[in-house]
Amino acid sequence: MVRQDIDGLLPEGLGQAICGTAGDIAALLLTAPDTSVAVPRSEWTLGEAAAHLAQANELMAQVAAGQERPYGDGTPQSLTAANAEALAVFPERRAEPLAAMITEQAEAFLDAVARAAEDGTPDAPVRTPLGMMSRAVFASYLLTHMLGHGYDLARALGRPHMIDRGRAELCMPFMLAVMPRVTDERAVAGLSARYALRLRGGGGFGVLVTDGAVEILGEAPDRPDCTLLVEPVAFLLIALGRRNPWAAIARGEVVAWGRRPWLAPRFPELFTAP
Repeated sequence: MVRQDIDGLLPEGLGQAICGTAGDIAALLLTAPDTSVAVPRSEWTLGEAAAHLAQANELMAQVAAGQERPYGDGTPQSLTAANAEALAVFPERRAEPLAAMITEQAEAFLDAVARAAEDGTPDAPVRTPLGMMSRAVFASYLLTHMLGHGYDLARALGRPHMIDRGRAELCMPFMLAVMPRVTDERAVAGLSARYALRLRGGGGFGVLVTDGAVEILGEAPDRPDCTLLVEPVAFLLIALGRRNPWAAIARGEVVAWGRRPWLAPRFPELFTAP
């Protein structure tokens, strides 16, 4: 259960979503008869993916507590290398201890946020694997990371995933913060476009691309070239590289219109999955 002193320190529902997601992942792991099964579209086994999640939750809890934990330089290549190095020195692959570690370290993260508030530094930024962030945005990062890998574990076991609309929307502070960092420079080179993104039934934001320079807006820009209406769960899965954009379009999860609607399929290609 999320402690009461976390209320008001994070966006509403984020603490509960972190604990709930960690619990869902743990429960999923405990149903696994064999952690050596392959994770679809991944080089990892289920045990390796769970070990990565356990290690990542621990690292994020330590960072939230103010500890310095260098972990790559924020590029996909460096993070992949850091993940491989961390797994090589962490041999645990059994479901039960990994499930316990995932939930314990999610709780430790929230404890760290609460302690920072008690110390009078709740808004002080911390250095994360993807740059400096407030603890509130970092909490959104933790949730996003767990949901992405939790989705993979569910697919490996043929079970329903734990991503719902509410959890997907709570990932948006991190997604907006990290988009400039994960821009694919080759994809945006020479492009100028004004995108408006709307989450179905929720809020929206804007992305301006001006000859390779990317700016993220908290609301839709005036006179957008292309407006995308996206179902929130589909948006998160596409952004994390877990769903094909064309498949989402075919299912009606993405609808586009505007002066240059042909820019819609290009949008996911402008960014690499964080």
